[in-house]
Amino acid sequence: MSWTSRTEEPALAGATGGACRPAWWLVSIDAARGLALIGLISMQVLPEYDDATQESTWSHLMSSGDVVALFALLTGVGLALGCGGRFPHAGRWLAADRVGVAVRAVLIAVVGLGIGALLPADAPADNLLIYYAVFLLLAIPFLHLSATVLFVCAAVSWIVGPLLMQGLAEILPAYTFSNPTFAEVVDEPAGTISQLLLTGTYSALPYMTYLLVGLGLGRVHLRDTGIQGRLLTVGAGLVIFAQTTSVFVSYAFGGYDRSLTTGGVSEDELAEVLVWGPGSLPTDTTWWLAITTPHTSPLWETAASLGVGLLVLGSFLLVSQQFRAWLLPLSAMGAMALTLYTVHLLALSFQAPYDQPYLWYVIHVVVAALLAVAWQRALGQGPLERVLSTSVETTRRTVLHRPYWLHRM
Repeated sequence: MSWTSRTEEPALAGATGGACRPAWWLVSIDAARGLALIGLISMQVLPEYDDATQESTWSHLMSSGDVVALFALLTGVGLALGCGGRFPHAGRWLAADRVGVAVRAVLIAVVGLGIGALLPADAPADNLLIYYAVFLLLAIPFLHLSATVLFVCAAVSWIVGPLLMQGLAEILPAYTFSNPTFAEVVDEPAGTISQLLLTGTYSALPYMTYLLVGLGLGRVHLRDTGIQGRLLTVGAGLVIFAQTTSVFVSYAFGGYDRSLTTGGVSEDELAEVLVWGPGSLPTDTTWWLAITTPHTSPLWETAASLGVGLLVLGSFLLVSQQFRAWLLPLSAMGAMALTLYTVHLLALSFQAPYDQPYLWYVIHVVVAALLAVAWQRALGQGPLERVLSTSVETTRRTVLHRPYWLHRM
């Protein structure tokens, strides 16, 4: 995934106009990103529970947790494709890739922090852009690695990330704001950094598992139908295994009872936590790492969300070759996801969607799809995507044309 068109592949990202038609398998990645964008809008506009029944709504059950995981997974795929695909860049090309990713991260962070200043304190959305910028920065050291090494790193991250998040919860500054601004970065740098890395809604370190798996997938032959079938098989297996293991560990080994006795919560309160999440992982027992509640990033929730992401990616890769035209609205939205998501956040800053969430959800999605299709056919890349790709390509060319001895310093 990327907030930019064509999964960040430099040759395609630099294309102008609508004449350059991406390969079918790149369209499928854009379409998967478009679906993730729709889920993100749903998660940030529609209510999480029904006022009458106090039960989870379909939008919360369908999109919560898995959407951002899919974004992070596709981010890794896009970065790998832009850095050589199955043949990772080295030398000057790798240096140019790394600088380009850093520039992209800085520009997206600037946009995100600027929007954070416009969003009201009670906005129903956590600004993903700032977290996404951190995702990019954390990916830079891994851009040269092979698929095998990346999958091993992802396995380590899957274990270490939740442990760090839980173990450092009482040491790090408390989570105080959902949408950081330039002023808050200056006034509370430690709190902002800890939020972006470990304590925030989309804290980057736990999400590194998805990012590293995506990087690994970008190093394999995604156009091969055998690989696509394996994505579906592994994805379904991960979802079933994670959910089953979570239930088994929680009940057969006493994790549920231990959470009750050490957490100081009642059965009703624990039942709510298992649906809505505890906000942050409690530190009283490691049994909390077995839950699958969205946005808490424990072990089995991460595995289940990764499985969903693999299922989505594999499905789009399989169907896109035959049904590319049907995917046009989704792929167009995915190709200009940065622009559309930015406009979505700006719309939330007016607080109009708060009273009529379902109406505004339909308006957001329909307008986004129509705008994306029309813009792509007439002008190609979205406006923010064009600014990013131009800036990144200029930076990359500068690095590539520097005297060789400067790269040795």
